[in-house]
Amino acid sequence: MKCLVSPVTLLLLLTTFLSVAQENPQRSQDGEFGKSISERTEDSKNHKTLLAALKAIDLEETLDEDGPFTVFAPSDIAFQKLSADKVASLLHPENKKELHSVITYHIVAGELTASKILKAMCRGNGTATFTTVQGNKITATLSGIDIILKDNFGNAAKITTADSNQCNGIVHEIDSVILPKKI
Repeated sequence: MKCLVSPVTLLLLLTTFLSVAQENPQRSQDGEFGKSISERTEDSKNHKTLLAALKAIDLEETLDEDGPFTVFAPSDIAFQKLSADKVASLLHPENKKELHSVITYHIVAGELTASKILKAMCRGNGTATFTTVQGNKITATLSGIDIILKDNFGNAAKITTADSNQCNGIVHEIDSVILPKKI
């Protein structure tokens, strides 16, 4: 069966490579990327809320380790789509378990570049499903040239910046928070 997304794939890859050229850290002399996912998040101006969440659930050290991990990183604007009260509530120590569930729902073990996601979608007749570290699944589809991630409740997030390569995995910035349960 011929894959129907090949022209879209080429356009998306071109867009991805252009954004990667602007976002990727420099490789060190031994060929490794210099920063971990955690360090990249700390340096980012778009992920202050995500960084606060990682620190609140003590996941910062894990994302400094070898991995590889794929992180679908909600931007600060994505967190603003949730109510301010909800975000503040999630960051309270008594809600650590719920916050851990939300954040680990944005992490997949392994390295999923945009091209790997697209290949999986091609094999899956336009959809690909990935199991998160949290244990639930997220589904990837295409909308035009955008990769869209959907949670179990049909909430969607678009990958806005793909393939930020780090020494221990990949970061894709997304425009919404995906949720493991209705909250």
